Amino acid sequence: MSKKIEQLVENLSLLLKDKGLMLSTAESCTGGLIAAAITNRAGSSQIFDRGYVTYSNQAKQEMLSVTEDIIKNYGAVSSECASSMVEGALKNSSADLAVSVTGIAGPDGGSAEKPVGLVYFGVTSKSRGVKTFECHFKGSRHEIRRQSVIFALETLIDYV
Repeated sequence: MSKKIEQLVENLSLLLKDKGLMLSTAESCTGGLIAAAITNRAGSSQIFDRGYVTYSNQAKQEMLSVTEDIIKNYGAVSSECASSMVEGALKNSSADLAVSVTGIAGPDGGSAEKPVGLVYFGVTSKSRGVKTFECHFKGSRHEIRRQSVIFALETLIDYV
């Protein structure tokens, strides 16, 4: 894990601990990397409730209550899906806030409408509404996933 990610996890962890908040994650294209980064830090059980890795559309529907209509009308890679995923992660956990990520890490799977590197994020809490973000990352699959983890951690820090 990079020093940058470790520092972001440290900052987020201290912030969440100070505020007495628990976090839940809902990940697709990052495959659990956000949860892994957070739980790599000793003492993470004080701030991390659970993580969902919902790579398939079926998993998004079953574990996070993303509706078939959202998948059909907007696609799994959309702000609507990221919003639904983050709401499901919060609702189906004991967490106070949640983050979601869904995108196309590549190298294949992209299209003109939804190119490789397109990633959507959602963040919400029990006391505030959902915010979604659209990012366009460049690089290899590894680099896109790494940039996604960094963006998610930075977004959580700003949100809290």
